[in-house]
Amino acid sequence: MTAQSRTTCVIVGGGPAGLVLGLLLARGGIRVTVLEKHRDFLRDFRGDTVHPSTLRLLDDLGLFDRFEALPQSKVRQFRLPQAGGGEVAVADLGRLRTPHPYIAMVPQWDLLDLLAQSAAAEPSFTLLHEHEVTGVLRGDGAVRGVTFRGPDGDGELRADLTVACDGRWSVVRRALELPSTPFAVPFDVWWFRVTTGRRLAEALLPRIRRGRIGIAIPRRGYVQVAWIGRKGTDAALRARGIDAFRAAVAELLPDLADDVGSIASLDDVRHLDVRVDRLRRWHANGVLCIGDAAHAMSPVGGVGINLAVQDAVAAARVLAGPLSRGTLSGRRLGWVQRRRMMPTIVIQTLQRVMHARVIAPVISGRKAVVVPRAVGILFRVVPALSVVPAYLIGIGPRPERAPTWARR
Repeated sequence: MTAQSRTTCVIVGGGPAGLVLGLLLARGGIRVTVLEKHRDFLRDFRGDTVHPSTLRLLDDLGLFDRFEALPQSKVRQFRLPQAGGGEVAVADLGRLRTPHPYIAMVPQWDLLDLLAQSAAAEPSFTLLHEHEVTGVLRGDGAVRGVTFRGPDGDGELRADLTVACDGRWSVVRRALELPSTPFAVPFDVWWFRVTTGRRLAEALLPRIRRGRIGIAIPRRGYVQVAWIGRKGTDAALRARGIDAFRAAVAELLPDLADDVGSIASLDDVRHLDVRVDRLRRWHANGVLCIGDAAHAMSPVGGVGINLAVQDAVAAARVLAGPLSRGTLSGRRLGWVQRRRMMPTIVIQTLQRVMHARVIAPVISGRKAVVVPRAVGILFRVVPALSVVPAYLIGIGPRPERAPTWARR
C-alpha cells in the first residue's frame, strides 16, 4: 500500500468481527481493506468458542464444511455441581433447534485463517498484516480514514467509512474519546494449557473450591484452562512460583494432576485483565465501533466472539447499500447501535449477575457455589428447562442471519 491510499471501507483489526464484516461487505461488492497489526493470527488464549449462531452463519456463507474439517472439540452442556453431590446440566445445547447444537472449540487462528482465505477470493477485499493503526484522519467534521505504521513506514488510508474492530483497547475508540459506561469486575482470568492424553467429557464444568475457580476446556492433546481469581493478584500469583501454581492446579483439577508438569513456567500463564464496559455512542461521522471496541465483554459464557460476529453481520446488512451508492449517513450508523444495544445489555447484565452471585463469593472465600438440590432435581425432572440458558449462551437475544446477497 502506498503512503497515501484510498478505499471505501477501512476496518481496523483482523479479529472475528473485522474479518466477518470484511468478507460480507466484499461479497456485496464494496471495496474494503482490513488492517491487522500482527504478522499472522497465531496468538493463543483468544476467544476460541464458536457458538451455534456463528456455526449457522458459516452455513449461510458456504464455509461450514471447511470449518468442520478443522481440528476441534464439541461442547454440548454446561454443568454445575449440585448440593449433596453430583452435577446437573444447567444448559443443554443439544436441545436447541438449530443445525449445529453445540459449541465448537477451535483455536481462533484457524477460524480467522478460514475467514481471511474466503474473503481473499473476493476481488474487492484486501487484508494487510503488520499494519498498525496509530490514529484517525479528520476533515470537515468527520473521520476520513486512519493513519498507520507498516513495514514500509508511516502512511494514511482514506475511506468513506472507518470501522473499529480492534478490541477493548481500541486505538480508534481512544482517538475519538467516545464516552463509555464501565462496570466493576471483581476478578481476572489466567489462561494456560495442560498437555494431556486424557479425554475429558465434552461439557464445560467449573471446578470450584473456596477462593478458586477453574474451567477446563477439552482440546485434542491438551486442555485449555481458565483460572479465575481476585483482580489485582497477578503479582502475588507469580511471586509464589511455578511449583506452588502447579500444586494449586492439581488440587483444583485432580484429573489433570499427573500432567501439570507440562506448565513449564509462569511465562506460559497469560493474565487477562477482565473489563466490562460499553460505549454510550458507538459512532461518529464517518466511523463506527463494533465488537469489544464498542462493548468489552466478560469471558463468562464465552459469548464475546459471537456477539461481535453478530454486530458485524448487522452492520454489513445495513451499510452495504449506502456504501455502494455513496449515501452513507449518521442515521445508518446509529441504526447498528440501536439494533445491537439490546442484546449487549442483556448479555452484560447476565454476566454481571454471574459475577456477583457466583464468582465473587467463591474467590472471596465466603462459600462454594452449587446448584440447590431442589433446583437440580427440577432440572432432571424437567430437562427442557435447560433450553433457556442454552439459548442465551448459544444463540443470543437477537441472532443475526447473513444477508441473502452474501450467501453461497
